[in-house]
Amino acid sequence: QLQLVESGGGLVQPGGSLRLSCTASGSSLANLHIGWFRETPGKEREQVSCISNSATVTTVSRPLKGRFSISRDNAKNTIYLDMSNLKPEDTATYHCARRSGCNIGGPWRASDYEDWGQGTQVIVSA
Repeated sequence: QLQLVESGGGLVQPGGSLRLSCTASGSSLANLHIGWFRETPGKEREQVSCISNSATVTTVSRPLKGRFSISRDNAKNTIYLDMSNLKPEDTATYHCARRSGCNIGGPWRASDYEDWGQGTQVIVSA
């Protein structure tokens, strides 16, 4: 059974950068689309980014374009989310999960995501 573990979160000052990792066990990520979403208590979950199995398609939510990017290393069974110029509103718990596709233009839906990881917390604060 696929298990995903997120790591790399922490405390960072506004304007800083961070790389999050999503590492799989139990199954290969090579043939899977993987997305990132984030959540904050009291707010709707927000779609962040997605990468296709072949990495021919990468998507980043429009407000985050230019600051966030996604990549994969199938040899390491890992998906990365690189974040730069971080802002306080980026504070959230970031999850990776399996997706059937990489169309993230609409609102977050639970049915779009499977095998969530536990998440890694990012705090952007001075």
